[in-house]
Amino acid sequence: MIPHQVAIVQDSFKKVVPIAATAADLFYDRLFAIAPKVRPLFPDDLRDQKKKLMAMLAMVVGNLHGIEQMLPTIQDLGRRHVSYGVATEHYELVGEALLWTLEQGLGDDFTPSVKAAWEEAYTALSGAMKSAATAVQPTGNAVAVFMPPSSAVPAQI
Repeated sequence: MIPHQVAIVQDSFKKVVPIAATAADLFYDRLFAIAPKVRPLFPDDLRDQKKKLMAMLAMVVGNLHGIEQMLPTIQDLGRRHVSYGVATEHYELVGEALLWTLEQGLGDDFTPSVKAAWEEAYTALSGAMKSAATAVQPTGNAVAVFMPPSSAVPAQI
């Protein structure tokens, strides 16, 4: 990503942080509406999952300028998602739900340049996760999409 795109993603995410709980609700509602078959991959109670989603987004967005340093964490996340039951085709659905959520949450601030920057960021991150996942065989049921290792979750958003 070019620095300008990183800045766009980071600036737009600052507007999402105050509505993080609503954004998480929108995201999962949209994901399950467009991909009901992924619902069993998640716990019945999504409260913790929603917090993990927003914490992971905050960590990734805050470190986009140093994506190379985040690569091992992102790759590990991709490998772990295989054991959760996440398949390659799920990444496109998650990306679609994420962009829709941002559009709803940002309203008029979700401009074509904001959309393009988020698409670029998600494509890079999901690409790294998918590449790492291809070497792993599934071993169990899913718990979450975007579940960071506990050491990668910032204490606050």
